[in-house]
Amino acid sequence: MSGIDGYDFRRYRRPAAYLTSLAALIALAAWQAEVDLGMFFRNADKGVAQLGAHFPPDSSVIGIMVKESLITVAMALLATPLGGAISLVFGIAAAKNISPPFIRSIARGLISIERALPEIVVLLFLIVVFGIGYFAGIMALAIGCVGMLGRLLGDAIEEIDKKTLESVELVGVTRSQLVRYAVLPEVLPAFISNLIFRFEVNIRASVVLGAVGAGGVGYELGKAMDLSDYQQATTAILAIVVLVLLSERLSDFLRKKVNAKSAALA
Repeated sequence: MSGIDGYDFRRYRRPAAYLTSLAALIALAAWQAEVDLGMFFRNADKGVAQLGAHFPPDSSVIGIMVKESLITVAMALLATPLGGAISLVFGIAAAKNISPPFIRSIARGLISIERALPEIVVLLFLIVVFGIGYFAGIMALAIGCVGMLGRLLGDAIEEIDKKTLESVELVGVTRSQLVRYAVLPEVLPAFISNLIFRFEVNIRASVVLGAVGAGGVGYELGKAMDLSDYQQATTAILAIVVLVLLSERLSDFLRKKVNAKSAALA
C-alpha cells in the first residue's frame, strides 16, 4: 500500500491494530465502570470547595500524629524481619535446585496464593482471629512479605551457577550445609537489599491497614474522615507523606550501602 509520494504505510498496520484494540478495551472498561466525565466537570466546583475544607491543617494534633507515625514505623519494623524469616524458609523450599519437587510445589503454591491476596484481605481474616489492633496488622504485614520475598529468593537460588553447588556437594556436605555454605552466601546480599525495600513497602501498607483497624497514623486518618474532621485529616495526610518520604530515603541509603559492600566482597 502506497501513501503520499509513494510513502509506504504498511509498517504502521500492526501498531495501528494494537492501538485500535487498546482503545476498544478502554472504551469497554469505561462503559462497564460507568465512567461519566460530564459528572467530573459538573462537580469540579464541589471538589474545590471540599479541598478548601481541609485547610489549614489542624496543628493541635501534631503530637498525636507523630506518636501514631512512630507506631506505624514500629509495626513495619516488627513485621519486616519476621516476614523475612518466614520468606527465607519459603524461598529455600521453593528453589528447584535444592528442594525436592513435592516440597517445591507446595512452597510455590503457597507463595502464589499469598501473592493473590492483598494485605487488607489477610488483615480482615486476622482481625476475626485476633481482634482489631496492632498484632493483627503486624501479622498481616509479615505474611505479606512472603509473596514478594519468598518468590524473589526462590528465583535467585535457582539462578545460582550449577557448578558452584556441584563443587560443594562433591565434598560430601549435607543439604543443610549446602544451604549454609553455598546458597546463603550467594543470595544473602540481594535478599537483605530486598528486605530493606520491603520495609519501605510495609510502611505504606501499614497506613492502609491502619485505616481498617490495625492502628497507627492510618487509623487516625480514617477516624478523622469518618468524623468529617477534614483539617485533622490533612494533618494526618501530611504526616503520612513525610513518613513515606523519609522511609524511601532511608531505604535507598541502606540498599546502596548493602549493594556497595556486596560489590566490594565479590
